[in-house]
Amino acid sequence: MNRMRRVSWAIVTVLIFAVAAGAQEQKAAAPDLTLLFEKKDVMIPMRDGVRLHTEIYVSKDQKEALPIFIERSPYGISDEKKGHSQILLRYQHMWADGYVFAFQDIRGRYGSEGTFAMNRPVHDPADAKGVDESTDTYDTIEWLIKNVPNNNGRAGIAGISYGGFLAAMAMVNPHPALKAVSEQACMGDAWMGDDFFHNGAFRLSYGFEYSALMESSKENFSFAFDTFDLFDWYLRMGLLSNANEKYFHGKIPTWNNFVQHPSYDEFWRQHAIASALKEAKVPNLNVAGWWDQEDFYGPTATYANLEKSDSKHMNYLVVGPWNHGGWAHGAKNSLGDIPFGSDTAIYYREKVEAPWFAYWLHDKGALPLREALLFQTGSDTWTNFDAWPPKEAQKKNLYFGESGKLSFEAPKSEAASAADSYISDPAHPMPYRHRPVDMTYPPDHPGSWYTWLVQNQRFVNERTDVLSWQTEDLQEDVTLAGQVTAKLFASTTGTDSDWVVKLIDVYPQKVEKEWKLSGFELMIADEIFRGRYRKSYEKPQAIVAGEITPYTIDLHTADHVFKKGHRIMVQVQSTWFPLYDRNPQKFVPNIFEAKEADYQTATQKIYRSAKYPSSVEISVVPDAEDRTRVRIRDRQLPW
Repeated sequence: MNRMRRVSWAIVTVLIFAVAAGAQEQKAAAPDLTLLFEKKDVMIPMRDGVRLHTEIYVSKDQKEALPIFIERSPYGISDEKKGHSQILLRYQHMWADGYVFAFQDIRGRYGSEGTFAMNRPVHDPADAKGVDESTDTYDTIEWLIKNVPNNNGRAGIAGISYGGFLAAMAMVNPHPALKAVSEQACMGDAWMGDDFFHNGAFRLSYGFEYSALMESSKENFSFAFDTFDLFDWYLRMGLLSNANEKYFHGKIPTWNNFVQHPSYDEFWRQHAIASALKEAKVPNLNVAGWWDQEDFYGPTATYANLEKSDSKHMNYLVVGPWNHGGWAHGAKNSLGDIPFGSDTAIYYREKVEAPWFAYWLHDKGALPLREALLFQTGSDTWTNFDAWPPKEAQKKNLYFGESGKLSFEAPKSEAASAADSYISDPAHPMPYRHRPVDMTYPPDHPGSWYTWLVQNQRFVNERTDVLSWQTEDLQEDVTLAGQVTAKLFASTTGTDSDWVVKLIDVYPQKVEKEWKLSGFELMIADEIFRGRYRKSYEKPQAIVAGEITPYTIDLHTADHVFKKGHRIMVQVQSTWFPLYDRNPQKFVPNIFEAKEADYQTATQKIYRSAKYPSSVEISVVPDAEDRTRVRIRDRQLPW
């Protein structure tokens, strides 16, 4: 692995969870934790004899029995320079309520023994000594409850991203003392819609860099790129098979799994949270960010899955205007160029997260939400719902029309062949964000990975391999609350194809108070779909060249107001590089084994006739005057 270099990241959580920018928002100096907490390092034994490194923090002025609050991490819990875990500062808003904090390196990472496995699946129940993240959490809680003096017999757990996966797995067979969980931005299903694949399309740059980060050593590594603009680097890398041939040499297990399991087989099903977690047996606060560049699918899918059997009302949801983990640090009164008019992350931490755990672990106060609390972008207000998506939402279709027009009126053209077209060339793919494309997790600067979902999409307007349709200026607000689904009728001259669909809020050409937002094109919902999986995620099939084929693409949910004077836009394209690998556009059994000759240009057509009415279906609700809206600056919740 001579292409790798070790990176000493004292605050790796900051880098992983995109809070470097948030740290700049925190103007107050960090307190001296050695004056506030007693720290104890322990190695907690698991049922198979492996010991996990854990740091326990007890307040020096503890006067009563306190609950134990846990976070487990693969990124390293210790800050060697400061002598304490940086994670402790993440929960500063909860110190006043009183907790014993316990932070743990998961097995095979940093100070813990054992072997690391990416998103370790639940063990075979027939194996009495079998282990997984659920059993490790159970054994950890068991040890803490028995060995930490003056605890009240209750435990809670939270985590973001991989930590969110770990928190969710704690609910599979929960310890009796586990009374509250908050999975946040969890890696719910790494093939279906989270870190590594989306609907079969491989997330190239993230999959390459993250697997190297996690599996080159017990500690975090960063790949030594020789080019700053990784758009060029990945294009030069060429075939996916070159990753192993030139760089990994078969030593990165997760990359090998990508190659061996390109489709949604039993391997990926076993690694998904939904395969093991069927019911919320412990109160769970699912947390997501509308512009989460890594794991928006996981928390919303976990909420939806648990909601099916939530007769005891233990399943809750919060979604805010954040990137990945953006709620954990800083104020977050903006993201990129988009202002929110208030400190959304402070509001969440002080008015939602802290009261949530205080209610379940201290019997303090009241629940801070009824069911689903969501920040409505566009109006910059918090909205609450008794169910999400809301049952009262009505489906409306935004139809693609002639001359780039988008309308709620269905097309009337009787010419079934009415379509717009573009040429997709894998040799000249569309960048997914402004160039230069830097590393996912640069060790020396925040990077633009964290905010690319709110970048102005005008940068693609001069490309010829993208189609756009937009409404006229809206004469009244359009309130989107719920599911967004693209329904395409498309053809390709190839035998495989990717389809990228983006729902965009186009700002007026002149925005007086925020001049930089004039004409801004803000993505509200987006997704990619690999055409070979249109009939089955398990068994890919070639597309019939030239045949008009329907595609239904889940763009997930949104809570957004397209304001009067704005426009609604839809864009369709076939490449999004290097976030996603290039589809050869010729069907091959396994794209990870494709050859140079397999990559070909293709003419793509999107149809817009009465017979083939391509559209994006949105969920619209009336102006919510009768629904409780909470302006964040008031810092009050109405229930």
